[in-house]
Amino acid sequence: MDVQSLNHQRSEIQSQYEGYTPKPSKPWPWSTTISYLLREQRLLFVLVGVAIATLFFSVQPEVRKPILQPETKANDFVPKFSSQMLAVRSQVSADPMAFVRPGAKIPLGLKRKPLRIVVTGGAGFVGSHLVDRLLARGDNVIVVDNFFTGRKENVVHHIGNPRFELIRHDVVEPLLLEVDQIYHLACPASPVHYKFNPVKTIKTNVMGTLNMLGLAKRVGARFLLTSTSEVYGDPLEHPQKEEYWGHVNPIGVRSCYDEGKRVAETLTMDYNRGASVEVFYVRIARIFNTYGPRMGIDDGRVVSNFVAQALRKEPMTIYGDGKQTRSFQYVADLVEGLMRLMEGEHIGPVNLGNPGEFTMLELAEVVRETVDPQAKTEFRPNTEDDPHKRKPDITRAKKFLGWEPKISLREGLPLMVDDFRRRLFGKSKGSSL
Repeated sequence: MDVQSLNHQRSEIQSQYEGYTPKPSKPWPWSTTISYLLREQRLLFVLVGVAIATLFFSVQPEVRKPILQPETKANDFVPKFSSQMLAVRSQVSADPMAFVRPGAKIPLGLKRKPLRIVVTGGAGFVGSHLVDRLLARGDNVIVVDNFFTGRKENVVHHIGNPRFELIRHDVVEPLLLEVDQIYHLACPASPVHYKFNPVKTIKTNVMGTLNMLGLAKRVGARFLLTSTSEVYGDPLEHPQKEEYWGHVNPIGVRSCYDEGKRVAETLTMDYNRGASVEVFYVRIARIFNTYGPRMGIDDGRVVSNFVAQALRKEPMTIYGDGKQTRSFQYVADLVEGLMRLMEGEHIGPVNLGNPGEFTMLELAEVVRETVDPQAKTEFRPNTEDDPHKRKPDITRAKKFLGWEPKISLREGLPLMVDDFRRRLFGKSKGSSL
């Protein structure tokens, strides 16, 4: 295309736009706007909204800035303020009750929000009492139990509580939950039950503990293992300290429980050593003989045996010469110790037991005084691998937890007897049998 043709096209385009002027802008139609607002009471809703917003911001607390005195420099204020806060923090750490309103009830484990806690074996004797305490403290509790030795009756009074959940599950199988703490109590604890299926018992101690440790590590939960005084076996040291490694028969009829708990302690410590301390904490409690309400009536342990036999007018069975010794703690004391251990900073292991020592003959006499002065005893051959002496040294619990048992055998036993009497005969203390 030549230059002449391009000039011709340009002239045609310019002729099309000759005389074009932009459209003048119109003033804002205020009359239309006012009519819109007045229509259908829109103005009323606008005014109400403005009033609500004004009222909301007027009642908000004013953020007060620190007033600096003329002689105070701005840079000098921050260190002074920080030192005051550090002093308050140290005072609270030393005495958490220092800034609590007088008369207020602050439960064990002062915290800002309720915790989500799993209790394996929570329908059992000790577990159910622990669940009672945790719920009373305001926590959310998930009970995991396969009901081999646990009973629904132990936790049925919590059904309907929105902070309580019950899961029928065997800890030998993995479990996925989001929790803050795990109390691992799942395992049959009486000789009658753990000898019933010894392979299952040791699987519960090993696989169950592995699964719960794995859960705790995944979600960063604190983990407490309830071990046992049985890890000391038939001890050569008396009383037993946590540093004592024990004297256990690894192939005996009790080893499924004794060695199972020893392996569970090993797994717990190995998991802790291999995990980041910022997100994973473990605790180990070594529990000595415990008694109290909800204990299995025919579980084979000496206190429950004596009480049930005395109530049924049967002779109390003493194995061996009756001179072997045990220590007996009331379940409420144990639960207090477990909670202190979980909330504290000491890993353990820690002995939790009552250092009061009784022979089986002395225990039978206390039961006779409590239940029936006419109760009789009978002697039978001793069982295999039965420990001759058992008494805890609780120096570590006193030092690190500030814990020691408060309830003596003569104080706690009547509470257990009343519970057994009600469960056996449907009658409580004071009723005629």
